[in-house]
Amino acid sequence: MESILVISRERDAQQAIMSAFGPECRVERASQPVRAQSLLQKKSYEFVFIDIDLLQAFFPEHSIEEAMSRFSIGHDAAKTIVLAPKSRIRQMVRAVKSGAGDYLTYPVEPEEVMLVVNNLRESMMLTSELAYLRERHRRAEVPELVHSQNPAMMRVFHDIRMVAPTRTPILLVGETGVGKGVLARLIHRQSHRRGAPFISVHCGAIPETLIETELFGHERGAFTGAGRRKPGKFEIAGKGTIFLDEIGTISSLVQVKLLQVLQDGTFSRLGGEAELKAEARVITATNADLKRMSQSGEFRKDLYYRLNVFPIEIPPLRRRLEDIPFFVEMFLKKLNRVYLKEIHDAHPLVIEALMNYRWPGNIRELENLMERAYIVEQSRQLTPESFSVELIGEQASAAAVHPGTTLADGRRRAVAAFEKQYLVELLAMHKGRINRTAADAGISTRQLSKLMRKYGLWKESFK
Repeated sequence: MESILVISRERDAQQAIMSAFGPECRVERASQPVRAQSLLQKKSYEFVFIDIDLLQAFFPEHSIEEAMSRFSIGHDAAKTIVLAPKSRIRQMVRAVKSGAGDYLTYPVEPEEVMLVVNNLRESMMLTSELAYLRERHRRAEVPELVHSQNPAMMRVFHDIRMVAPTRTPILLVGETGVGKGVLARLIHRQSHRRGAPFISVHCGAIPETLIETELFGHERGAFTGAGRRKPGKFEIAGKGTIFLDEIGTISSLVQVKLLQVLQDGTFSRLGGEAELKAEARVITATNADLKRMSQSGEFRKDLYYRLNVFPIEIPPLRRRLEDIPFFVEMFLKKLNRVYLKEIHDAHPLVIEALMNYRWPGNIRELENLMERAYIVEQSRQLTPESFSVELIGEQASAAAVHPGTTLADGRRRAVAAFEKQYLVELLAMHKGRINRTAADAGISTRQLSKLMRKYGLWKESFK
């Protein structure tokens, strides 16, 4: 049964909305902000109809845009429909731009109510379907990553298959960018919890003052600004999986509460006394040396031992170079789907250069470099000219020296490679603006256009 809240002093509007939904829906009414606020704090609604004057009464010192944005906080799952006379359509449009689903003018007619509501329902359904398709597409990519010619990574995948069906906490250890998040999702998918939520929390990205309430939730009034109860990530995860990335960054207080979760399977919200059951499987990840941190007192030893029951060490990309051709092929497939281009392979010089690079940023760095090169590439193959000089330069120069190549030939090729790369980076910097690019290059716009034609560069590609 849908729940609807009408916040308006207009009795005719209330009656029209009630008759539009019929007896199968629960419609509640409030004619004062205090009453409306009380109802909103107690329960959730699918649709909230609110008079524009009462909306501003919630936040009297703010504009319509700010009032609408603030009103949505805490119950953003509900679709809000603004009510006002026709003379105030501009204000209602501003409210819609700031988060309202739609608006209705007085006098409210039941037919108009259902038209707006059905449109919003259809929009919500399309949004839900889009989210589902994105999730399915993302999940389809995970098996692609479960591929390696490297013995160390083959052991990683073997360990994952062994531990995934259990309840054992897992600690993923590896440098930034090696794919710890992807492997955590893989563990969840191969476990019996695959139908339950997978909740990912980047502990290092959350301020220390907020990490406790983010993980364990808080009660209303627990601190200044806590206007209502908020469930934490452990509650939301339920019987699924919670993935805590950069676990070494959490404070000592949060370490104590996490230890309680792992030892007793319980926790409590901030400001609350009720003991809640923690049923989620815990996967943690770190790029720091937790053992050293526990020995130095930076990290609790007892918590470290609890997390380190089943550690899995993920090798950096520089130790699995044999997998680079596979990653290149996989990322090209992904980029072709996103950008609707047709680039299916990379020049041998590119592969050679990628194999000789140290990869401090690991797989994430490789993906970012591939995307940038893909965007600027004009042919059907990734060429050395589309990559940075620092990455490709040495290999390209060495390759230019082979039997039958004269010094003049080598010089011409080196100059051409530099010119194209220089123009690509300058055009990207200025988003394809010819005048600015020519000015920075110290040449005329005519000379720049000539060079762009020579190297097959088009300003539209950089906008």
